[in-house]
Parts: sequence; C-alpha cells; structure tokens
Amino acid sequence: MASQSGRKKKRDLNKTGYICVAPFVIIFLIFNVYPVLRTLYLSFTDYKGFGEAAFTGLQNYVRVITDKFFWRDLWNTVKIWSVNIVLQLGLAFLLTIIFSDIKYKVKGLGIYRALYYLPNLIAATSVAFLFKTLLDWRYGTVNQILSSAGLAKGEPINWLGSTVTAPFVISVIGAWMWFGNSFIMLMAGVQGISKDYFEAAAIDGAGRWKVFTKITLPLLKPIMLYVGITSLIGGLQMFDLPFLMCGGTIGNPSGSTQTVVMYLYKFGFETNQVGFASAIAYFLFMIILVVSAVQFKLLNSKKD
Repeated sequence: MASQSGRKKKRDLNKTGYICVAPFVIIFLIFNVYPVLRTLYLSFTDYKGFGEAAFTGLQNYVRVITDKFFWRDLWNTVKIWSVNIVLQLGLAFLLTIIFSDIKYKVKGLGIYRALYYLPNLIAATSVAFLFKTLLDWRYGTVNQILSSAGLAKGEPINWLGSTVTAPFVISVIGAWMWFGNSFIMLMAGVQGISKDYFEAAAIDGAGRWKVFTKITLPLLKPIMLYVGITSLIGGLQMFDLPFLMCGGTIGNPSGSTQTVVMYLYKFGFETNQVGFASAIAYFLFMIILVVSAVQFKLLNSKKD
C-alpha cells in the first residue's frame, strides 16, 4: 500500500508539472513553431496573402537564386555589416585594452559599462529619426557645424542621399549602437583570464602591446569568434535603420541601402507575394545556418 501511495503521489506531482509548463508549450507551439512550419509550406506555393495557395514546388527558390536584385541587396547588407563590424570591434578592442591593463587601473568600470551599453537600449526608431534630423542636408546640425568650422565648402553634404555616404552612415550608426555590447562581452572574457598571466608578464617587463598580442588576444579568440558570428547573423537581418532612414523599401539612394530583409519585406507586405517572400526568408535562413555551422566547426577545431 505504501508503494502504491508513493506512486500515486509521484503521478500527481508529474501532472502538476505538466500543467505548469503547458501554457508555455502551447504559446510556443502557436507563436513559434507554427509560423516557422507555415512559412516553410508557403515558400513552395504562390500564396498572395489571401485566397487559395497553389503548390509550385521549387519555383520560388529558383527565382530567389536567379534574382539579381536579391544578390545585390545581399551584397549591400554584407558591405554595410563589414564597415559596421570593423568599427564596432575596433572600438570595443580599444576600450578593452585600456580597461584590462593593470597598469592603468581604471576605476568605475561598472559606470563606463552602463554608459557604453546605453545606445543599445535606445529604440532603433528613436535613433533613426534622431540621426536623420542631425544629418539632414539642408538644416541638419552636422552640416551646420561643418559649415561654421569652414570644413564644408560649396553645397552641403547630402549624407543620406549619396551612394557613397549613405551606407557608411548606416554602418557608423549601427556600430555606435552595438559596440557597447561587444565591449561588455570582451571585458567578460578578459575578466575570465587569470590575473597571474598579466602579473607574470609585468614582472618580466613585457610591454602593453606584447601582453595584448601574446596573452589577451589568444585567450579571447573564442569570445571574438562568438561576437563576430553573432554580429554577422544580426547584420544579415538588418532592417530598421536603413528602412527608417533611407526611404523605406526603396533603399535610396539608388537602392544602395536596401538590405535583403527590406527586399523580403517589400514582397511580403507591399506586393503581396507571400510565397516568394517566404522563400527569401528560408533562403536567408539557410545562409545563416551555414554561417552557424562554420562557427561551431571553428569552435570545435579550437578546442581540439
């Protein structure tokens, strides 16, 4: 009887656990799993957002692969991300070198972390409209400052209207928003390194650059790889800043700031080609999957 009573209590406890996790599982299946599977199904159809969806096989994927505008926008995305990651990691590395050097002994690291991370907490919409106002070519504060300082001669600089400056501006703003996150992650990696290495190097008379290249940098490679790959994944999904600052899905000037997600948005929400947009989404997913596989491969080879 005692054993039966114990089993009954265990079953009742299991039922209670299932009841507690059921709301999360149901919500996850409805709002996460179902949309993913639904999008996969629609990518093989000609669904327009209404009416019946006719099965078209791989036609949408063939269209994605052969669409020159998709590859142009993917290249735009990679170019904007490339400048972004160089500036982002460069500034994060510089701050990491300063704050991790035991000779500097910089105080108030927590305050600096909060200040550097603050741009990451500001909504992208607010950031976009702020810089769009500052960089307005007629009345923007930046052009007025340059003109007052005698650095801008002739016509004001059209920051968001030039194929040269517009992608660079998006990259710089993105780097400003995200360098604090990279800095915090790099500093967390540095703090995980035993201080004995740095103290031994200081006793041996090693310079700051040698300490950084021979001790800090090698031990930070896993963190660097993680930051770089996750930044690439986020960069391939870039949408808000170029969309809000450079003419919506048009990607002005001359489509130079139109990213691949903006291209997806145009077909999914403006031209009602939901099936084709779903194929773009899954093709982008496959690219991200390959990048993630490379990441894990590099991490595993590093461990070996």
